[in-house]
Amino acid sequence: MEFTGKIALISGAAQGIGAAVAHALAAGGAYVALLDHQADKLEMLATDLQAHGHQALAIPADLTQSDQIKAAVDRVEHRLGPIDILVNVAGVLRMAPILDVTDEDWHTTFAVNTNGLFQLSQSVARRMVPRRRGVVITVGSNAASVPRTQMAAYCASKAASAQFTKCLGLELAQFGIRCNIVSPGSTDTNMQRMLWTGPEGPAAVLRGSLEQHRLGIPLQRIANATDIADAVCFLASDRARHITLHDLRVDGGATLDA
Repeated sequence: MEFTGKIALISGAAQGIGAAVAHALAAGGAYVALLDHQADKLEMLATDLQAHGHQALAIPADLTQSDQIKAAVDRVEHRLGPIDILVNVAGVLRMAPILDVTDEDWHTTFAVNTNGLFQLSQSVARRMVPRRRGVVITVGSNAASVPRTQMAAYCASKAASAQFTKCLGLELAQFGIRCNIVSPGSTDTNMQRMLWTGPEGPAAVLRGSLEQHRLGIPLQRIANATDIADAVCFLASDRARHITLHDLRVDGGATLDA
């Protein structure tokens, strides 16, 4: 299989896109290390993967705590071996009009979406450089490039994370390490469902909203988590060996490639 013998570390692995990425990489033969603060869900996922014949290790950790991040990376490398693939999926969404955004909302959003991603990527990259190999993939959002009402903190944090990943890729290219971004649009996850109001929620997403300055989805479907996981697996694979600093939009055309 494509990832046989590879060690993959996935943040935000307990649910949604992170769990889908874990399943996809494990199905491809990777040994997946699962990182999330939701310990119970993480253990359930690891148990499920193992029951299906895959190799998985649950590592509960808080991405807002740099010491826990470094300890988690140490544990993966000590228990499993050198990390070949890092997938940054963990993220939070705090919605509010800008004038109502609290300091706590702003700082928490950046603590997870940007600072945690930086700490984890740096810790793993420091180990990849001497080995002169590795792949780092950030699951971002198309909201990083298109303004959204009531999502300023989220959009800003995702834009920062995307640009950080590109800068990381530029500096690490000389060591043969590739860094790319997968930017989903509306995807059927818990985060997406909390944006819906009533049974018309999905249909409203497809139509778009002039009042919210939001385009619909030209392909007329909402993505599922496996659509995003498939894109991650492609960029993590040797089939993408000459792709780095790239932002792959997986949003059904919703941003018109803005």
